[in-house]
Amino acid sequence: MPRPLGALDLLRKRPLWVAPIVLGAVVIALMTALYIGSVVDPIDRMDGLPVSVVNLDDGGDSMNLGRALEAQLLRTETTSGKLAVHAEPLDAARERMDRGDAYATVVIPRDFTAAALVLVGKTAAPGRSGLPTVTLLTNQRAGTEGASLATGVLQPVIAAFSRTTGAALTAAASGPLDPAAQAVLPDPVDTVSEPYRPLPSKAALGLSAFYVSLLMLMCGFLGATIVNANVDGALGFAPNEIGPRWSQRRPALISRWQTLLTKWAIAAGLTAILCAVVLLVAAALLGMDAPQPLLLWLFGWFSAVTVAIATLSLLAVLGTPGQIAALLIFIYVGLASAGGTVPIEALPEPFALVSHIDPLRQIIDGVRSILYLDASLDAGLGSALVATALGLLFWLCFAAFFVRRYDRQGRHRMEPDLVRYVGSAADGYSARSTPDG
Repeated sequence: MPRPLGALDLLRKRPLWVAPIVLGAVVIALMTALYIGSVVDPIDRMDGLPVSVVNLDDGGDSMNLGRALEAQLLRTETTSGKLAVHAEPLDAARERMDRGDAYATVVIPRDFTAAALVLVGKTAAPGRSGLPTVTLLTNQRAGTEGASLATGVLQPVIAAFSRTTGAALTAAASGPLDPAAQAVLPDPVDTVSEPYRPLPSKAALGLSAFYVSLLMLMCGFLGATIVNANVDGALGFAPNEIGPRWSQRRPALISRWQTLLTKWAIAAGLTAILCAVVLLVAAALLGMDAPQPLLLWLFGWFSAVTVAIATLSLLAVLGTPGQIAALLIFIYVGLASAGGTVPIEALPEPFALVSHIDPLRQIIDGVRSILYLDASLDAGLGSALVATALGLLFWLCFAAFFVRRYDRQGRHRMEPDLVRYVGSAADGYSARSTPDG
């Protein structure tokens, strides 16, 4: 009869200390490297953040300031090193922003040069007063942080151009300047920043797409872990413990593949319900703006099912470590690389590369398209559907290959003879435990 163990007996066993310390330290180190490494310096890491410039300026006889500003935005090291500037007509710029492919657009008006020349008396523009003005349209629907980063790069370049232009205008003045002109010429160009297609009032300042996407991902991951534990408990491969009550069913004689098919089927139904609960709470109860709830639910369900199937596949192939692997791949790496807060163009290169295959980025692209960009296929929804479908196919093939191979090689979760022995032992125990036994 084995003697009862005490806490001190267990605390003297080194493996009970080493495993959690090593595993916990490694996971926390990875989490810190992923989270802090992805956001520690987005401005320095920024490369190719897309913006547009629209030059409508008619110019003047002696100069064309609109063309000069356009050239400075296109060729200045500050912008060319951090931004991808597209010089294009206004309609094309609007289409780009409607697709979420540009975070800001600089619009140079038709009378830009004329307004500057009026200041120094080089030309007369009837009815024209005020400073030469540039409009900076910010596209928060593409991402609030991306729009802020783009503005932070563009405004200093325009300000530098304004100072240079003021000096050039002063030198080109045709006569004495009035006091008002002298006051503004050191910095004559005015910049007006305004949002392009402002976000709805209940869009969490442009973060609702990120949070809904994260919740859809969690529907898949948590749904998978719940299904895995529940099915394993029902099949007798894991104990069920609720409060002080512990129970263990007789293990069932079932293959790994049939077990996984069962889990996949239940997870598909569960994730549909969980995604519906997310939208009911967010949109119906809390009032979040959701213009196409049915489409959002369908896309969220598709994404959650993919994550659930991937998580269950990792659990089936790797066993218990599969849960940590899924947590690292889908949660930690996803949050660091998905571009939900910091845009992809401002992430370190390794994170930007990983983002192309991590599901959270695809979910965010699809959800953002549905919530903010009229559910346009070319605004991220189409590519998100294709990438998610390819991910689903990969995980189905991954699990089918390894799990069926385990079955063919006779690598049972529990040997059939042991299953029968445990069953007969449980029957014997039950018979002895009954009053009539």
